Amino acid sequence: MYWLRVFTLPQAGRNARGKPMVNLLPLEEGERINAILPIKQFDDEHFVFMATSFGTVKKTPLSAFSRPRTSGIIALSLDEGDRLVGVALTDGSREIILATSGGKAIRFHEEAVRAMGREAAGVRGIRLGATEDEPHRLISLIVVDEGYVLTASDNGFGKLTPLADFPSHGRGGQGVIAMQTSDRNGAMVGALLMTQNQELMLISSNGTLVRTPVADISVVGRNTQGVRLIRLDDGERLVGIERIENLGDDSLGDDSGSADGEMPPGADPAGPSDSAPSDNPSDH
Repeated sequence: MYWLRVFTLPQAGRNARGKPMVNLLPLEEGERINAILPIKQFDDEHFVFMATSFGTVKKTPLSAFSRPRTSGIIALSLDEGDRLVGVALTDGSREIILATSGGKAIRFHEEAVRAMGREAAGVRGIRLGATEDEPHRLISLIVVDEGYVLTASDNGFGKLTPLADFPSHGRGGQGVIAMQTSDRNGAMVGALLMTQNQELMLISSNGTLVRTPVADISVVGRNTQGVRLIRLDDGERLVGIERIENLGDDSLGDDSGSADGEMPPGADPAGPSDSAPSDNPSDH
């Protein structure tokens, strides 16, 4: 885990390239940023909830990360081949949904995961299945709030499903079907919590980006295949989905802004104290 004060980040328009993360953080070879958390203060009432591709989950008090180090600190011990999939900030009273590439999802209360120290490996969140070709992997971490669960598959299909369709169980089970992973659909590649006034960005293996209103996506049950979200060429796959907030105005500011990290007007050159950073936390 690394810290950055917000005023040190490059300020630029939406079309600017920005600055490489290796110029902002001392990342090791092969290391990449998987999640960003805005933090106002480090306290004992909030937790950093983490999930890995092997189905492991872990909850650590936010206060355990209150002492920044330039070189970063260990937030989670990973087994060989495992990787961090999702990170969220919780208050100890939230429900969690974990989704897998095999089209399964499990919902449980975060109280089922005891708080642990930074270097602990965590506990099993979901039991992963496998196909004849490869084992399933955990692909998404969702903190339950209002909205629908959007699921999307390898071959460009997806759907919205009401949260009520996902029953709450204890952690560590196999979960329930979130989406059919048929030959038509392929594996599940993403799951997000969405509301009808948001938009969805779909990213293909060829670099194609498609933006679509969530309100245009069908709401159907869990054990269904969904509808086409994006048309793909032969050999092309859907590799990622991202939530986009509907700001009402597509103009996101001056695109001529600098990306060289100039300090915004009024910022304190000294910044906050070094003891604790204050980053502002077919078909159906």
